[in-house]
Amino acid sequence: MSSSSPAILPISNPQSTVVPAPTSGGSVQSQGPVTTPAFRAFINHLSEYLRHGLSQRRPWAELADRTAFSKPESFSEATLRIRKNYSYFRVNYLAVVALILGFSLVSHPFSLILLAGLLSSWLFLYLFRPSDQPLVLFGRTFKDSETLILLVVFSVFVIFLTSVGSVLVSALMVGVALVCAHGAFRVPEDLFLDEQENVSTGFLSFFSSAASTAAAAAAPVAART
Repeated sequence: MSSSSPAILPISNPQSTVVPAPTSGGSVQSQGPVTTPAFRAFINHLSEYLRHGLSQRRPWAELADRTAFSKPESFSEATLRIRKNYSYFRVNYLAVVALILGFSLVSHPFSLILLAGLLSSWLFLYLFRPSDQPLVLFGRTFKDSETLILLVVFSVFVIFLTSVGSVLVSALMVGVALVCAHGAFRVPEDLFLDEQENVSTGFLSFFSSAASTAAAAAAPVAART
């Protein structure tokens, strides 16, 4: 009985031989999660940007203070109020427009699905797709320029030839109208406008910094392949 027990030991050896197999084929292992570092860096930067932006919002009670509303005497005064109120309630205004956009898309599920598919196509087929892995669809390999042209054509089709464009435009018009109306009737004299916020916290600067962060995260992975 004791001589038969050592014969069981070699059975566990195939499990250990499976472990180094991915290390010998490093390219096969890196093909799947190559986009993970770049996409993770983009998501982390997006969450930090949203957290930083929401921390700068003004109290909603101050936004809806009835005692601070009055009719502007002229159009120039109304535009001046809008500029001052926007610089002070910028995060609140953007949140209101985002809520209106979200409600409009939720109330139109087909437009929401099309827009989500469009954004996913740009993210995973162009922005976060490794340059050494060409796009292959229906057995045909597409270059980066051809992929960009396909995405542009698909974007034009989704935005201008479906209901997505009308939903987005109508929601933005309603949001901008509400923001302008509030900014024109809100008296900004009692607002502390001395604190000027950095202009680089805009929407376009976020994408530029996010793209650089994603490229920096994807560079070590691409170098190993």
